[in-house]
Amino acid sequence: MDSNDSLKNTFKTRLIAGEQLFGFWLALADSYSAEICAGAGFDWLLIDGEHAPNDLRSTLAQLQAVAPYPSAALVRPPVGDSVLIKQLLDIGARNLLIPMVETAEQARALVAATRYPPRGIRGVGSALARASAFSRNSEYLKQADDGLCLIVQVESASALADLDEIANVEGVDGVFIGPADLAASMGLLGNPNHADVQQAIQTAAARLRTLGKPAGILATDETVARTYLSWGYSFVAVGVDVTLLARSSTQLAAKFRAG
Repeated sequence: MDSNDSLKNTFKTRLIAGEQLFGFWLALADSYSAEICAGAGFDWLLIDGEHAPNDLRSTLAQLQAVAPYPSAALVRPPVGDSVLIKQLLDIGARNLLIPMVETAEQARALVAATRYPPRGIRGVGSALARASAFSRNSEYLKQADDGLCLIVQVESASALADLDEIANVEGVDGVFIGPADLAASMGLLGNPNHADVQQAIQTAAARLRTLGKPAGILATDETVARTYLSWGYSFVAVGVDVTLLARSSTQLAAKFRAG
């Protein structure tokens, strides 16, 4: 493969073009299950480090497991820390979803953490990195910045109030709305389907559409997911591996117990 082709980010191109991209959440923290899901046909898979027991090595193993498949790998770290972001980029993460982004200032700091100087503050360690094919890709340093996709997660009422400013930060490629934390911030813990939360989610989609910024969200219920798509959310996670396994195994056991 040509080195230039290897640095192209098809997911980012499709995201910015406004395509509907269906995703799946990987929370089992295991490369074997990640590879199974990678062959399912989703546009993207999210390796979760915020609410799943993933560390740097388990994330690396899942990136390697997913790499041969067409599904794009996204990584969500537990926090938008510049040191952790540097490590994730070096092991080959190219699409980052950063949780709990509250302000445009925070978004700008995240952009800087993902870019090499003079555009940012990312440390230069590509000679040791999987991202550069261990120095075999001579074009990596020149093209790494443009090949990165940064999505910020807006998850509170206060962050929604600054949504336009956050979304308009140069280098932010998309905004992901977090219904569960949004509901909690509105005094509706555990009730993301409340009418007030749903209204906020719909309004956020309309605002992002006006700004020309891709909007994403997670919905494990098919009807809800299709509603979000109709509201303008273009990249939607439609399932979670943990939830799918828990529900299916419980239903199977109950079926035979009942018999």
